[in-house]
Amino acid sequence: MAPFTTPDLCDAYPELQVLTPMMRSFGALRTFSGRIVTVKCFEDNSKVKALGAQAGHGQVLVVDGGGSPRRALLGDQIALALANNGWAGIIIYGYLRDVDALATTALGIQALGAVPVKTDKRDLGDIDVPVTFGGVSFTPGAFVYADANGVVVSAQSLLD
Repeated sequence: MAPFTTPDLCDAYPELQVLTPMMRSFGALRTFSGRIVTVKCFEDNSKVKALGAQAGHGQVLVVDGGGSPRRALLGDQIALALANNGWAGIIIYGYLRDVDALATTALGIQALGAVPVKTDKRDLGDIDVPVTFGGVSFTPGAFVYADANGVVVSAQSLLD
């Protein structure tokens, strides 16, 4: 992957969708990008766990957890599975836990914040559906670019 910064991408491609500033970086990789795979779930990370166990092929998992601060949609075990299975990163419109362990996991991780409570596992949620939060529509198959400056989305790959 070619190096990038989101400011440079915004300068070169003014049509990019730009996520409202709300995310914090938690993973060892502060800059990451890839094709979008989505999960829409609420206080249940069963689908996130299932995808984490599959080969990621450098993709980025975008999770719309409705912004709920009551349950963590990602913890150290799922993050490690994502990293070990070749995912580039995960962006969560929601919360996570195990912050110290996540900081050493070779994965790009952005989320709203941390909460220590795990989710119930009810196998609820949808995979590969368009999700919208922070003024951006995340469509499965589109591309996301994230760094310390922000998160941007493009319909096409911007890096080769």
